[in-house]
Amino acid sequence: METALLAAISMGRDLLHKNIERPSLAKQSLESEHNPDKRDSTITGFHQDEDGHWVAELSCGHTQHLRHQPPWQSRAWVLDATQRIEKIGQPFACGWCAQGAVSANLDA
Repeated sequence: METALLAAISMGRDLLHKNIERPSLAKQSLESEHNPDKRDSTITGFHQDEDGHWVAELSCGHTQHLRHQPPWQSRAWVLDATQRIEKIGQPFACGWCAQGAVSANLDA
């Protein structure tokens, strides 16, 4: 029993001292960003996520959940197939593009 305990302590020490280097993500260049000119996108389609919430597919390459959860989010049109189809091709202000580069929070 004592030998097993010493082995476990030793293994724990070994695990604490391991320093595994992982490659960092490189900051993307402007050429690889979606919608680099920051113009509004348009809705190109819709799909449902695994929880059944509707997600807009945008021309910039990003997606945006569009939930109808009154009183916080009033988007009853999302629940109607005809009204969703009418939104395709309409301008949509992409929140991701407005924040800047997808990787703007990473250092160069």
